[in-house]
Amino acid sequence: MAVVNTTSAPGVWGAVWQGVTRSTSGFLGLCLVLGVLAFSFVGPLLIDTRNPTDVTAIWGPITSEHWLGTNHEGKDTFVQLVLGGREPIWVGVVAALITVATAVVLGGVAGYVRGRVDHLLLQLTDITMTIPFIVLMLVIASFYRTASPLVVSFIIGLVTWPYLMRSIRAQVLTLKEREFVEAARLQDLGTARILFVEVLPNMAGYIFVNFIIAVTNAIYAVVGMYLLGLLPSTADNWGLMIQQAWNNNAFLLPQAAPFLIAPMVMIMLFQIGLVTMTRSLEQALNPRLRDR
Repeated sequence: MAVVNTTSAPGVWGAVWQGVTRSTSGFLGLCLVLGVLAFSFVGPLLIDTRNPTDVTAIWGPITSEHWLGTNHEGKDTFVQLVLGGREPIWVGVVAALITVATAVVLGGVAGYVRGRVDHLLLQLTDITMTIPFIVLMLVIASFYRTASPLVVSFIIGLVTWPYLMRSIRAQVLTLKEREFVEAARLQDLGTARILFVEVLPNMAGYIFVNFIIAVTNAIYAVVGMYLLGLLPSTADNWGLMIQQAWNNNAFLLPQAAPFLIAPMVMIMLFQIGLVTMTRSLEQALNPRLRDR
């Protein structure tokens, strides 16, 4: 069988690399993402992470000892900033994996099998889309005040998959009419193999771009939930820092500005890096945009 496989692993990753390096914005986006990841995951290994409370240094100024001053508890703001990136990034990546995996499997099955299965999955999608996310988090937070980051990831992932699922389904409906899929059917390779070996790999670029978009949305969601106080305050977190700054009126104190601004800047840099990198990847992986 002559199958047109345009998305083998080396080809996909080669296109990804070309996509983020072919333009200045894409390369700068990649550098921003890698820089924030290094800051959040390598940084804690390079500094003294002990950050005790010091009531004599509340809202202290920027000094050689405290690069970003201190917070309302006298803790070093820079240390909190370094430690605060791991949880939202990790939660965002896990939530995005759940979102994309669910959407790809259900969207692929719905688009390829069609019939009653497609109808049932679309009904499930409609039901899930009607669930108010904030209300759901309020209910969960009221019962589980010690919800782990993994639980938060599952909640975000299991609520945000329907939008991508519909897009995957539409892509599969188009690809299933291609010649290589018809050739696979004639050889009676089986539905599962045709879908997951022949059809979905031809959407690898599209899926990868949407994974990055899902990471961006998930990070915004988890930071927003911390800001609204919907998640327990169990660890250093950029969203928690913003919430604490707001609750302690940091916006009214000039010397408290770093505690409020620093986590916002880190979130913005990471999201800007992801967005610019995604645009370059989409242009490289989408045949209709590749030559523009």
